Amino acid sequence: MHHWLVRFFLVGLICGGFFLTESEQSVAADKVKILMVTQSAGFVHGSVKRPENTLAPAEIAMKQLAQQTGEFEVDCTQDCASDFTKENLQNYDIVMFYTTGNLPIAEADLEYFFNEWLPAKGHGVIGVHSTADTFHEYKPFWDMIGGTFNGHPWNANGTVTMAIHDPGNPMMKPFGEELVIQDEIYQYKNWQPEKVRVLMSINMAKSKVKRPYHVPVAWIKDYGEGRVYFNNLGHREETWANTNFLDSLLTGIKWVSGQIEADATPNPELSKAQEEQAKKDTEAAEQ
Repeated sequence: MHHWLVRFFLVGLICGGFFLTESEQSVAADKVKILMVTQSAGFVHGSVKRPENTLAPAEIAMKQLAQQTGEFEVDCTQDCASDFTKENLQNYDIVMFYTTGNLPIAEADLEYFFNEWLPAKGHGVIGVHSTADTFHEYKPFWDMIGGTFNGHPWNANGTVTMAIHDPGNPMMKPFGEELVIQDEIYQYKNWQPEKVRVLMSINMAKSKVKRPYHVPVAWIKDYGEGRVYFNNLGHREETWANTNFLDSLLTGIKWVSGQIEADATPNPELSKAQEEQAKKDTEAAEQ
């Protein structure tokens, strides 16, 4: 996107709020409020890198999605120390992460988030891509997300085929029964299949890079009274222009905020079956 278009878009977002009618302000007050956290304490992905003091591609995509659909409002931050606080979290229904490393969040604010804001107050979390590369040694975080980054044999320049395990799930409907996409896919440690419902995985039989284990790509889970939707996609800037990916995030927003329902029953038997199938596919390719 040309820089002047980005600036025009941002000015419109900021200035447009001064001209809302009273009824429009009432509607805005009812919208789902999202805090999109894109701070990187480790590797900085291009999708969340802010050029020339403008928003990053992923942030612009979410701002545009909010404006085009009218379904939610989103504030973006790369300053966790100031914005990820107990006081500020009161303003939001969802926290969306695209982060890396040990974020500079006060211990008291982290404890509030994991002990009250999410599990007790029925809020939601959406994690994309490198969210799983955040707080490696902090168990509450990876327990919430579902796993921790442990390498990416499927790099950003490769095309990967995904099996959609639950095509009736609202977050998966945009992808159909199979997704072929160019993006970077993680494998995980601290993976807890008994706590998540896997929605999408690498189809190892159709993958050029094969590994003899299950590689989940998207899942959902209940977290107390709260809800979590994680999708590994989003490394490449082009992914943030993919309408199916954005539709999946929009539906995820509706689910984690309680507007729609979806079966979040953990399916560890699927992970076990995928593990066995991956071993067979890898062994077959080596013969």
